[in-house]
Amino acid sequence: MIYLDNAATSWPKPESVYLAMDEFLRKNAGSPGRGSHSMSLAAAEMVEETRMLIARFINAPEKERIIFTLNCTDALNLGLKGLIRPGDHVITSCIEHNSVVRPLRKLERQGVKVVRIPTSVETGVVSPRDIEGAITGETKLIVVIHASNVTGVIQPIEEYGMVARQHNLILMVDAAQSAGKYPIDVQASNIDLLAFAGHKGLFGPPGTGGLYVGSRVDLDSLREGGTGVFSEQEEQPTVLPYRYESGTLNSVGISGLGAGLKYIFSEGLEKISAHEQYLTGRLFEGLSNIPGLTLYRTKDGSNQASVISFNIEGYEPAEVGIILDQAFDIKVRAGLHCSPSAHKTLGTYPLGTVRLSPGYFNTDDEISFTLQALEKIARAKIP
Repeated sequence: MIYLDNAATSWPKPESVYLAMDEFLRKNAGSPGRGSHSMSLAAAEMVEETRMLIARFINAPEKERIIFTLNCTDALNLGLKGLIRPGDHVITSCIEHNSVVRPLRKLERQGVKVVRIPTSVETGVVSPRDIEGAITGETKLIVVIHASNVTGVIQPIEEYGMVARQHNLILMVDAAQSAGKYPIDVQASNIDLLAFAGHKGLFGPPGTGGLYVGSRVDLDSLREGGTGVFSEQEEQPTVLPYRYESGTLNSVGISGLGAGLKYIFSEGLEKISAHEQYLTGRLFEGLSNIPGLTLYRTKDGSNQASVISFNIEGYEPAEVGIILDQAFDIKVRAGLHCSPSAHKTLGTYPLGTVRLSPGYFNTDDEISFTLQALEKIARAKIP
């Protein structure tokens, strides 16, 4: 079996992730912060260690500013709905994932104004000048995806950060596809809110994610409840991270996320990124030579994450995905990838594309086999 759907969820995980979760459930699965016995203390220590690892990974000034969430979508909802109010103005792009598109649509119905900036046809990038030109007196937030989950194009978040600070605006970044694959420095890039998925590039399990909340941001909480501290108060604590973390955390998932982060630190981010970029380059080169196959990429292929979208003449994307799965045991993603706006921009709506997303554990031989399979599929339609 060949797994090329790492943009959805990375697989396999490092062996240390499986071991960490198994050991936690067997030995330390107390409720973190909900008691003084050894299992509860061990669980709380693990949670705080993982929080510290994330803060170190993105250069957050304080680990308490890392909020654990259900996933990246949950983090984006907290950032958007906790910040934006009727009458506010938001600037975003035309290539956002539904995890940004749908909350903004709801906020629009409540009186929020949203402007969506198109990407350059040549580069696939949203111009910082266009963002700056869209700013009004009511603008409060710029929210952008870091790496497209459809084309893989990486946006210049550092330049957006400069624009945001010059105009005293909040910058929110969706790092679902980039966290764990590319360096992110929230301080150097002037990022105020960074949403990330734990189950993709960070090698954690599903059901993990988080939000970095910078000092310039005051978010309202989306849910209130038990925090394990300040239990005498009937109001939600205002102290971070408890202001936004109500109820028992997914501690076993966080233990796996912590193990995933340790694996990245051990292997080295540059090594992981270089391998994925090598495999992506091989796929681009091979796919470019397959007759009847259309690649959706920028002209020079620079600033490219390990995400590739294509279509084959004579097939719907779903057909190609089914053939790859059932005839060749290759797992890919076909369709709209929860990003209809991006596909409308590409001109691939409503059927979408076939997406390949290699990961750190894919091999040269797997890429060669995949290219051979796709060539057979394509040539089957040639008279």
